[in-house]
Amino acid sequence: MPCSKRSDELVFFVNGRKVIERNADPEGTLLNFLRKNLRLTGTKYACGRGGGACTVMVSRPDPMSKKIRHFSITACLVPICSLYGAAVTTVEGVGSIKTRIHPVQERIAKSHGTQCGFCTAGMVISMYTLLRNHPEPSEEQLMEALGGNLCRCTGYRPILASGRTFCMESNGCQQKGTEQCCLDQGENDSSPLGRKSEMCSELFAKEEFQPLDPTQELIFPPELLRMAENPEKGTLTFHGERVTWISPATLKDLLVLKAKYPEAPLILGSTSLGPAMKSQEHFYPVLLSPVRISELCVVSETSDGLTVGAGCSLAQGKDVLAEMVSKLPEEKTQTYLALLKHLKSLGGQQIQNTASLGGHVISRHYYSDLNPILAVGNATLNLISEEGMRQIPLNEDFLAGLASADLKPQEILASVHIPHSHKWEFVSAFRQAECQQNALPDVNAGMRVLFEEGTDTIADLSLAYGGVGAATISAHRSCQQLLGRRWNELMLDEACRLLLEEVSLPGSAPGGRVEFKRTLVVSFLFKFYLQVLQELKKLLKLFPVPDSHHYPEIPDRFLSALEDFPVTILQGVQTYQSVDSHQPLQDPVGRPIMHLSGLKHATGEAIFCDDIPVVDKELVMALMTSTRAHAKIISIDSSEALELPGVVDVIAAEDIPGTNGAEDDKLLAVDEVLCMGQLICAVVAETEVQVKQAIEKVKITYEDLEPDAIKQNSFLCPEKKLEQGNIEEAFEKVDQIVEGEVHVGGQEHFYMETQRVLVIPKAEDKELDIYVSTQDPAHVQKTVSSTLSIPINRITCHVKRVGGGFGGKVGRPAVLGAIAAVGAVKTGLPVRLVLDREDDMLITGGRHPLFGKYKVGFMNSGRIKALDIECYINGGCVLDASELVFLILKLENAYKIRNLRFRGRACMTNLPSNTAFRGFGFPQGALVTESCITAVAARCGLLPEKIREKNMYRTIDKTIYKQAFSPETLIRCWKECLDKSSFHSRRQVEEFNKKNYWKKKGIAVIPMKFSVGFAATSYHQAAALVHIYTDGSVLVTHGGNELGQGIHTKMLQVASRELKIPMSYMHVCETSTETVPNTIATAASVGSDVNGKAVQNACQILLKRLEPIMKKNPEGTWEDWIEAEFEQRISLSATGYFRGYKAFMDWEKGEGDPFPYYVYGAACSEVEIDCLTGAHKKIRTDIVMDACYSLNPAIDIGQIEGAFIQGMGLYTTEELKYSPEGVLYSQGPDEYKIPTITDIPEEFNVSLLPSSQTSLTLYSSKGLGESGMFLGSSVFFAIADAVATAYRERDIAMDFIVRSLATPEWVRMACADQFTEMIPRDDPKTFKPWSIPIA
Repeated sequence: MPCSKRSDELVFFVNGRKVIERNADPEGTLLNFLRKNLRLTGTKYACGRGGGACTVMVSRPDPMSKKIRHFSITACLVPICSLYGAAVTTVEGVGSIKTRIHPVQERIAKSHGTQCGFCTAGMVISMYTLLRNHPEPSEEQLMEALGGNLCRCTGYRPILASGRTFCMESNGCQQKGTEQCCLDQGENDSSPLGRKSEMCSELFAKEEFQPLDPTQELIFPPELLRMAENPEKGTLTFHGERVTWISPATLKDLLVLKAKYPEAPLILGSTSLGPAMKSQEHFYPVLLSPVRISELCVVSETSDGLTVGAGCSLAQGKDVLAEMVSKLPEEKTQTYLALLKHLKSLGGQQIQNTASLGGHVISRHYYSDLNPILAVGNATLNLISEEGMRQIPLNEDFLAGLASADLKPQEILASVHIPHSHKWEFVSAFRQAECQQNALPDVNAGMRVLFEEGTDTIADLSLAYGGVGAATISAHRSCQQLLGRRWNELMLDEACRLLLEEVSLPGSAPGGRVEFKRTLVVSFLFKFYLQVLQELKKLLKLFPVPDSHHYPEIPDRFLSALEDFPVTILQGVQTYQSVDSHQPLQDPVGRPIMHLSGLKHATGEAIFCDDIPVVDKELVMALMTSTRAHAKIISIDSSEALELPGVVDVIAAEDIPGTNGAEDDKLLAVDEVLCMGQLICAVVAETEVQVKQAIEKVKITYEDLEPDAIKQNSFLCPEKKLEQGNIEEAFEKVDQIVEGEVHVGGQEHFYMETQRVLVIPKAEDKELDIYVSTQDPAHVQKTVSSTLSIPINRITCHVKRVGGGFGGKVGRPAVLGAIAAVGAVKTGLPVRLVLDREDDMLITGGRHPLFGKYKVGFMNSGRIKALDIECYINGGCVLDASELVFLILKLENAYKIRNLRFRGRACMTNLPSNTAFRGFGFPQGALVTESCITAVAARCGLLPEKIREKNMYRTIDKTIYKQAFSPETLIRCWKECLDKSSFHSRRQVEEFNKKNYWKKKGIAVIPMKFSVGFAATSYHQAAALVHIYTDGSVLVTHGGNELGQGIHTKMLQVASRELKIPMSYMHVCETSTETVPNTIATAASVGSDVNGKAVQNACQILLKRLEPIMKKNPEGTWEDWIEAEFEQRISLSATGYFRGYKAFMDWEKGEGDPFPYYVYGAACSEVEIDCLTGAHKKIRTDIVMDACYSLNPAIDIGQIEGAFIQGMGLYTTEELKYSPEGVLYSQGPDEYKIPTITDIPEEFNVSLLPSSQTSLTLYSSKGLGESGMFLGSSVFFAIADAVATAYRERDIAMDFIVRSLATPEWVRMACADQFTEMIPRDDPKTFKPWSIPIA
């Protein structure tokens, strides 16, 4: 419809204020409206798929209960036009540092639940909404409320800790803050490793929090209540440029509209249709919204079942089902219980609050969690149109979309009728996904069986599966053939055979994991078989039947297969060494000081790059990327794009006035592309909508070339090699030799804030202001300088804060900044470039995948005599940071092996170049070494920890590259970890494993000698500039960037100690190349170390100048002294400088001191796996880390926990999938699973090693930003330990091919059994796989 037609007014409230929008755009989202129209930037764009950073609260009157319903939603998915009559509360409406902060905001900040802060506002709103509904929530409700919020920094523990302060008293330990906490007891309470009196386990003082007062919350606007009770408006219509949104007020009006626009979809939550319209280019000129029609939300109960309105949200449906289960006899609620089980894991709370039952059913996604259960439960769909009502069954034909069983174009779904179950009828639901919650299932199933009364003879059987075809599949043929059979093992064997014939999946099926999915089909049936057998026995006890059959016995060892892993709230203790009792109270060093921006994160007032207000005449940029892995560019035709309204220009390589990147790494492609996602050109336009439309109109013609990766010996740089001893001779003298392989997948940074930059050209002298989210503003400055061919001194880069980096914002921001700068200079106007999550993941690269081969020689005692490791990392199409990964310097980890040879190569492939990532090669390389250890243990028949101890460094020694160090602290960490984790008593998991065939526990403890820093002295230099103003206030600037690691907080702690004044006198504004030039990237864990030294130096210079004045007036105040200093014309400003740690590496000699120091640590993790599904739960993790003297224990413990959880993701869930053509499938949170709040260990204890010292660093502190990453491998090796138990029990020959990730697929297929044996297997030569490995 043409946009010239007059739209109705969209009326709603935001934070208590009325909003009237007269030109509401049907394609616009609430997130865009809040950020662009209302300038409420606390609500963030992180992924566009509901990752939680954009969470807001919506309040509406419930037409049934007449109460106000508060619910959390993700603003990125909600159409703005759907909010008529609603009240929206954003984080700004909850509280502000300018007026009054809310207890939720205070507690998450003071509990150290914020790091980068980009996700914090969403967390606040999720908790706030929970408290509006439940002022004293249960811990289960807290977990549920936060389940839809992603965080990449904190590891979730402190966020949960803040939320638990509102919860009803739990049954957890009530001794928090004392030395007698039950979770803090090791095997040896009188451990000599550190005096208990020195240790503290309180990171915040709960008693200081302001109480929650529900009476102080915003009331629901009375005007909206009146509008709901007396709706004056009939049908509302909103016209956009391309789409018309129509919202009728009555069901009758809706049916008239549906008859008029039969092709128009109904849109309620937009959780399915919204992403489809955005990414799959589904386009509908008319959208019908039934959001105001109360008849579609009616729930009614009859004698035979429950009818739920199609407009009910999934959350409302869950409440209704829970109520039915609570009041009906169990025999009637089988289907309801099965639905409830899946509703607990179907999306996060925000998705469940907006997605409708009708939308879920009608979408008929092949992965639907509810449709298989509704299908087997004989649900019926009540349809309505102008012609009247009719019913159709929700069966296989409907799910397959057959016209004869589907809705007619003019019909809508009014409600879903779900029948009660009956006595002797059993219904179950099963699902397996990459992680427990918030993940689409690989396979799910609904299963129902009805028996002839008093028997185990099958009267009716229904089995339906999702995830194994283009739609939900009902195994109708198999079920028919099993009618009349008895429920025994013969039936089970026959059923499995029939199912595998009927539910067939081709080897090339979309989504891959074909053999895993086939196995789950029969594994789920086996679980159902056992469940039903168990229930039959219970039923027979309650209702004895004469002459009843004797049911097969379930072996006790099989019973654990019946239990799913529950979601439990985390317990744990964080311990650190208290500051010396003689330390002045105002000296903050060593104390758990809150992050400087913590409260601003929690109120949404912390400004990130894209929160900067729109500049006058600002343009928006979007990037055109290659759709081929390797091809010649024949032509670029931008003529159609340039004709579109609002499009200003197209930027290509020929527009670059200076250098177009490096010869082998162009900013914009010239003549040839080397990977999918390579940048070819950029479009600048006046609005975001216009620029996205223009990108679609740029036509690029390619001529495909053979992929470089096919060529032999395609490497990016020369081989790196280290060797010591005589390895060949050593192999001849050992008792045993094992050879193996290790494959480590890549990892996406998934920082919550995507790459973004704003370039503002100034009016004179070619000056540019660049606001950029980067770890290295000086690199951005230099790259822009060379690209534009202007001096560096004309370019100023500003970094206020970065929403997570992890290495991914070292190199890439320079490329994006340079391209945006070309656009700004060419047009003479400001240019803003913000990457969508999909583009960010496609373009930027990540952690290097690794393929390692090892040969290890050892004695029967477990002593390793020789180790030869050859590693290949997948560098992508250009060098980037691949040569700097220094992988082989990190391979030895904690072990002294006399005869070693390490070799490493970076392979060239036609993928985006991989780059720096937290840990910088250590998490991949050390995994190879630890895999050698477990292989030796398996061959010797010894426990892995015994092999580790036997081969660990013990005395002062030299590494393979001849760097001397003392392993004393390493050994202390190892022993303390064993003690605190009660490792030796918990090692007795064998007892559990003997008693349980289908569940296995595993435990592993991993030591670590983590190398900190860059292997070059010049990369450790740092500078600072400290100003003291005449009122006594102090401005500290330095070269480090705030990434969430609390560097600004630590710098003020340093300045406070050195100047001997409180932190309240001090301020950090931003990091700018104008104040501190020639900075080094904030990376490699040394940011606080080196910048802290520079700040210390500047403060000491200032204090030295001040000393004579202080001596003259010892009773004076700080302000008195500063005033006197100014009067005496003494400079109140000083530059501090640190020349850097000495670090070098001579590769020709194979020796050097490449790292300033090491961080030592150890982690013990225990897991339990489900051999039938591949799922696992993390029972407990204990970490002991050598922080020496922590500058800020709260920040350092947060860094350890966050890195550990990120490492755990690397080794268990974060899987990158590429097509054979090089297409990245994993381009968002739907496909790429970072850990969620339900993935963290049930018990998570972190201890900083006490009484540890180093003279090298600032106040004897250590950088802990990266080291915790590798300790996440303790979870991987615990899973491997559990799998190895299954191997031994099943007499499976252990191979020595290690594949990380330990995904459910890997675990399930490794635990081979009768079900993995019975599935059909395809010859790889007969089909093209959906995805290929890249390591």
